[in-house]
Amino acid sequence: MGLGLMALAIPAAASNMAHRGEDHLRLQTIAEHNRARAMHGLGPLQWDETLADEAYGHASYMARTGQFGHDRTPGRRKKQGENIWRGQRGYFTYHEMVGSFTDEVRLFRSGVFPNNSRSGDWYDVGHYTQIIWPTTTHVGCALASSRDKDYFVCRYSPPGNKDGVRLD
Repeated sequence: MGLGLMALAIPAAASNMAHRGEDHLRLQTIAEHNRARAMHGLGPLQWDETLADEAYGHASYMARTGQFGHDRTPGRRKKQGENIWRGQRGYFTYHEMVGSFTDEVRLFRSGVFPNNSRSGDWYDVGHYTQIIWPTTTHVGCALASSRDKDYFVCRYSPPGNKDGVRLD
């Protein structure tokens, strides 16, 4: 009887974990990114394995240390943009992870960066603006997990979120 109850408690996480392979990560995240870009008439991003590898390095660091935050490696911000996410291990799909970035569209407004948020705070749309940055051409994402958390990182090249650029 105890095993039956455990089996009933596992399917939600297990069904999400079934959609966690590397190919699925690449296909799902690139589709979500390019869907957001298409809404602004922007060309699609291309997947970049080097960016994905570097994203994995930072996701692994966060999973290992439990320290959630942007990669502070000197020079990273000049050559790569970065979006980060954290959630309960095994309960979120890649669609939901990237969706937490693209859902910021609800606060986005056209204009010159950093004046692109209806709230007045560009941090409220910073994940989204990185995704739709007009000169960004490549993305690579990765997932690493601790015992109870998933850490998802996307890296972008060239980086976005630079003052004075118009976003529509």
